[in-house]
Parts: sequence; structure tokens; C-alpha cells
Amino acid sequence: MKKTLLIIAILSSYVINAQESISLSLEQAIDHALKNSYASINAERDIDAAKKKKWETTTIGLPQISAKIDYQNWIKQQVSLIPADFFGGNAGEFVEIEFGTKHNMNATATLNQLIFDGSYLVGLQSAKTYLQISEQAKEKTELGIREAVINAYGNVLLSEESIIILEKNIKTLEKNLEETIQIFKNGFVEEENVEQLKITLSSVKSNLSRAKKLKNIAYKMLNITLGIEINSIVTLTDSLINLAAKNTDLQLLTSNLLIENHIDYKIAKNTERANELLVKLEQSKALPSLSSFVNFGYAGFGQNFDFLKKEQQWFDSSLLGISLDIPIFSSLARSSRTQQAKIELEKSKTMLTETAQKIALQLENAKTEYQYSIEELETSKENLKLAERIENKQQIKFFEGISTSFELSEAQRQLYTMQQNYLQAMLNVIANKAALDSALNNPINN
Repeated sequence: MKKTLLIIAILSSYVINAQESISLSLEQAIDHALKNSYASINAERDIDAAKKKKWETTTIGLPQISAKIDYQNWIKQQVSLIPADFFGGNAGEFVEIEFGTKHNMNATATLNQLIFDGSYLVGLQSAKTYLQISEQAKEKTELGIREAVINAYGNVLLSEESIIILEKNIKTLEKNLEETIQIFKNGFVEEENVEQLKITLSSVKSNLSRAKKLKNIAYKMLNITLGIEINSIVTLTDSLINLAAKNTDLQLLTSNLLIENHIDYKIAKNTERANELLVKLEQSKALPSLSSFVNFGYAGFGQNFDFLKKEQQWFDSSLLGISLDIPIFSSLARSSRTQQAKIELEKSKTMLTETAQKIALQLENAKTEYQYSIEELETSKENLKLAERIENKQQIKFFEGISTSFELSEAQRQLYTMQQNYLQAMLNVIANKAALDSALNNPINN
């Protein structure tokens, strides 16, 4: 019984924790994603891997120590033939002799040191560049994460606002339908008016059902972007209208960009640097390389395996060596590889120029879209007010018998369209502001 209660308590605790709600403003959501999103975590791991790679390259030029132990057991010792006349025998005859002992053991330790190698020096520079590429990739990832969170956060707010408006519209339609049915029963309107309102109500209810499903998907998309469990409960503390007002900043339209500071330009510049090092690497392979080594060893021999006994005799040895490797002729293979590297370098220079132009065009386009979204927000706001007045007038005319149900339905559909346009216009301002921030390469904490 106690065991059963314990299991129930553990499961209950798990359910409560699983349903724990997280409240986030937009800025808090961005901060959370920068630390916990899957892309951010892997970008940080890429930097760690690059640091390890840099150290791996550095260790090539540091002392390397290795040890080796060899044991040989001659199951059947090799026989050599020696001319018999060496031992006073008959000329032309041979004596069978076994050289060495049945058991042999050798233990050696070797210290290797690279003294000079041109490709190693280039490799050190390349490892530093590789680390910079990983750090720049993380910066690019963070800009993408910020924009993705803003869009996901805004989509959730849009779905929430859409549901509120649709539910309000349904209440109004249900009231209109009820009043129209009563008027129809009294014989003052035709049945067509009732049917028209039923069609409109059914359509709005269908839209509400779809909006609720989209809301569920929007929350899950946000959770994935934030890097939290997909079914976690997240409460958003910012509203769509406040974010739209906060992200309306006309001064951004006059902002200038120092293109050398843009992350895409820095990545392209680093690619050019990497190709420069590739050319140097191929050129360095024509230089001689110099290395040295020191070897220490012990050898033991015996007809029996007595190597673990104190009386076993060991013979030590040591060796010092220097190796100079001089490339002389490669049938122009090195020259071919160098020319290929130079071609890649020229391609990266062309890509750098193209990147600079694309960044300028991207900024111009982002400013245009942002300015248009601000103007569209004001237009949709005014259109919504007009649509509300028109719909209200049509309701009065309809119940006074001046207009038809068709005219009322048209006014209602126009109102519903303007409501969605206004919500979408607010979301567009927020999303285009995020895109402009990315085009301007604004820091994450802005």
C-alpha cells in the first residue's frame, strides 16, 4: 500500500512539473532562446570543437613522446647455414646454427620534436581562422534566433487576438440571428435573411475552430524556437498592439551601416583569409622540414621467460637523430595544387564583392518593407474604424427594414477582413523591424 502511494505521489509530482507555466515577455523569450535553443547550443559546441582543433594543431609542434614494448617467442628458431670450413670442416659443406635466444623483449621510449615545417606554421594560422569562423557562425546564428523568436512570438499573439475577435463576432452574430428569427416569426422579414445570417455565423465559427488549431501549432513552434519541451505551457506577457507601438521607429529608416561590421561580410572576408592560407600552405610544401628524435631502450634475452626476475640481465641503448626532408621535384604537382588554391582565392574575392552588394540591397529592401508596414498599419487602423461604422450602420438599417441581409453580410465580411488586416499589419511591423535589425546587424541586446 505504501509503495503504491509513493508511486502515485511521484507521478503526480511529475504531472505538476510537466504543466509548470513559464511567463515570458518578448525580450525574455529572446534571452531564453539565445541560451537554450537547439541552434544556439550547437553553435556553442562548434566553438568548443574549434578551440580543441586549434589546440590539436598547436600540439603538432610540441614534443611527442611514445613508448613501445616488443616481446618475441621463437616457437621454432630460425636456422642459418654457415660454411663448415669456418670451423675447420670440409669445404663445400654447411653447419646449421641457431642465432639468438628463444625469448626476446625490447622496451623503447622515443622523444620526437618538430624543429621546422612551413606547413605547420600555416596550420597554426588556419586553426585561428577556423575558430573565428565558428565564432562568426554563432553570431549569425544568434541574429537568426532573435528574428525567429520575434516571428514565433508574434504569431502566437496574432492567433490569440484572432480568437478573441472571432468569439466577439460570434456573440454579435448569434444575437443578430436570434433577433432576426423573432422578426421572421412575426412576418416582418423573409426567411432568406435568417439563412444569410446562419451562413455568416457558420463561416465565422469555422474560422474560430481553425484559429484555435493554429494557436496550438503556434505555441508549439514557439516552444521549439525557445528550446523547451514542445508541450510546455508558456504565457506571453506582451501584447500585439504594445509590441507594434514599441517597434515603430522611423529613425531606423535613416540608419547607416558600416558594411565591414556586418556579419555576412565578416564571414566572406574570413573565407577569403582561409583561401589565402590555403595558397600559403601549398607554397610551404616546397620548403624543407627539419625534425629530431631521441630514443632510449632496454633489451633482454633468454632461453626461458625470466624477464620478471631480478637476475634477468638488461642491455640499454640510446639513439639521437636529426631528419631533414628536402622536396626537390614533384613533376609540377605542387605547382598545380598552388594554382588551384590561387583560383579559389580569386573566387572568394569575387564572392566578397558580391556579398557587399547583396548586403546593401538587403538593407535597402528591409527599410522599404519596414516603412511600408508602418504606413500599412496606419491605413489598416483607419480602414478598421470605417468598417466598424459601416457595419454598425448596416445593422441599424437592417433591423429597421431599410437594407437587406445581403448588404449586412457584405458589411460584416468587410469588417472581419479589416480586423484580420489590422492584426496582420501589427505583426508585419514587428517582423519587418526584426528583419531590419538583422540587415543593420544591430547587436542582440538592442
